[in-house]
Formats: sequence, C-alpha cells, structure tokens
Amino acid sequence: MCPHTLKSPVPSPAKLLIVDDEVAQMKALCDTLRDHGFETMGFSSPQKALQAMEDNSFDLLLSDLMMPEMDGIALLQAAQQKDPNLVAVIMTGEGTISTAVEAMKSGALDYILKPFRLAAVMPILDRALAVRHLREENAQLQQRIRERTAELEATNKELEAFSYSVSHDLRAPLRHICGYSEMIGDSPGSPLSEENARCLQHIVASAKKMGQLIDDLLNFSRAGRAELRKVNLQLDDIVDQTWQDVQPETEGRHIIFQKGPLPAVRADAALLRQVFSNLILNAIKYTRPRDPAKIEIGARNEKGEVVIFVCDNGVGFDPAYADKLFGVFQRLHSESEFEGTGIGLANVRRIIARHGGRTWAEARPDAGATFYFSLPA
Repeated sequence: MCPHTLKSPVPSPAKLLIVDDEVAQMKALCDTLRDHGFETMGFSSPQKALQAMEDNSFDLLLSDLMMPEMDGIALLQAAQQKDPNLVAVIMTGEGTISTAVEAMKSGALDYILKPFRLAAVMPILDRALAVRHLREENAQLQQRIRERTAELEATNKELEAFSYSVSHDLRAPLRHICGYSEMIGDSPGSPLSEENARCLQHIVASAKKMGQLIDDLLNFSRAGRAELRKVNLQLDDIVDQTWQDVQPETEGRHIIFQKGPLPAVRADAALLRQVFSNLILNAIKYTRPRDPAKIEIGARNEKGEVVIFVCDNGVGFDPAYADKLFGVFQRLHSESEFEGTGIGLANVRRIIARHGGRTWAEARPDAGATFYFSLPA
C-alpha cells in the first residue's frame, strides 16, 4: 500500500452510562448525546446500571442525584468500586445544588443542572473525558512501573545470587594457593633462592589480597540480600561498641576521638554497625600520617531526617571525585599509599539506601574528609 493511502485509525466513541429514574428524560439525553458522537446506554434503575457494568466498560457515568431506588452518591461509590477510573457527573435540579456539591466531595467530577442545555453539557463532558483519559494513562503507567520494578528486583536477585556463588566458590582454590605456597616456603628441604622466596611471598600476599576482596564482595552481596530487621537503636551504643571493636587498628597511634550527642533511630542494628565500622576504619586508615589524628562523630536533625557525620583530619581527597568514592572498586589513592579493596563505601551507600537514607562526602586534599549519611527521623 502506498504511504499516501494510509489512514489514521478512527478513535472509538466515548461510552456513556446514563442513569435517571425519569425515563423520558433519560432517553432524550441518550438520543441527544448519541447524535453528538457518543455511544450511550441508559437505565432508569441504578441496580440495572451496575449490572450493565459487569459486561461493559464505560468512560463516563451521568447519574441523576435524587432517585428512589439509590441516590446518585451511592451509585457513584458502587460504580467506582467496579471501575476506579470511571469519571462521574451528577445531574440535578436548581434546588439541590448544595447536595450536588456534596456529591463532588464524594468523588463526582462535576454536576449538570436540569433542564439540560447542550451548550453547558458539552464542555463538562469534554473535561470529564480528559480526566478519564488521564486516569487510564496513569493506571497504565503505574502498571508498567510495577512490572518494571518486579523485573529489576528479579534481575538484581539473580545478579546478587551469581555474585555470591562465584565469590563463595573462589575461596576454596585461594585457600589451596595460600596453603601450598606457605608449605613450600616453610619446607625443610633445599632452601629457595632469594628471588624465588620473594616471588613466593608475592604469591601469598596476592592470594590473601584476593581473599579479602572476595570477603568484601560477599559482604556487599549480603548487604543487598539480607532482610532488614529494624528496631529502635541508640546510636551512642552502636558507636561505642564499634569503637571498641576497631581498637586493634589503633595500636601505637595517637588518636583523639570525639563523639557528640547522638539520637535514637530505627534501623537494622547489624547493618548500621557495619556502616560505622567502615567509616571509622576509613578515618583511622587515612589519618595514618597525622599525629595526633582526630576523628569526630556527630549528628544533626534536618527536615525530617537525621544526618550523621564522621569527620577526620586525614589526607582528604579532591572534592570533584566525591561521588566516585561510593562505587564498587573505586579508589582515589594508590594501594602503595593506603591498602583496601574499594568496596567499603559502596557497602555504606547500599545499606543506607535500603534504610531510605542518603550518603555523601566533603573533603579537600590534605585537609581531612567528612562522610555523611542520613536516616529517616
């Protein structure tokens, strides 16, 4: 078919459900609106109108307000239980406008005064149809979002399961590499040459580094898969316990540790301890050239959330790369300067995001750094 012969599909006419116990008036309105391009179905009984909705889909409901069997408000509520996107317009006389306004509070979009004037009715129907289309589009969008979210969740679970499986399976051969290398180094037989001994040391060190990397990947995977068990926590207790846990890393160091007033929060205790452990160990590591080193932990309230910070006087970093720090395997310092796998801060961001919070950092080169995270108040 030639392009110029193609025609756009003709839109189907809007379907109107008209309910009025005055039969003559209901039929007249059906006929009039049908002549103006609408598809109409009329009933004098609200119950029969509801039954018709079982087998038919309607864009608009036009209902009389005062009917003996069921008033327009009750009909509207029953109809919207069957079709939440249905748009309703109430028809009423001059003496019941205040009741029509009450109907709008119950979910009607607008009202039409009897006796009908087509010039007044058509703009109301046009607006009602526009609202109907918006509701349908919104419902479709919400459905697509739900489907896409479900797909992403399934994909993430598969990736995390794969990551966990691979990381777990890599540990066994690494243990063999470390074990046999150390056995060779400790063998009482012919001593290794200086060069071979040095190579063997590199093998063991690299295997141990890879083991640490695998452990960090497993922790990262667990942080995304573990079920959140939120309880009421005192941050003071969490920080004190974490500081005690990291004491072996501070031996021989002069570190001034300060802790401001910390609030109670609702969070997963184990995961929050992991957050503080990562941030405090980071501060201990990057203040290594300082004597004394200073580490401060504090909090403040901001617009419905609690902001916690861990501040140090360490080597800092270029603020242009602040957000890069929270990516997996992202490092701003060479391994020869500071050891690490680049997963700790990614773990922090993942844990805090699961709690509905934010993470960010501020710093200057050679002037310390401050890491922030927030939790819902």
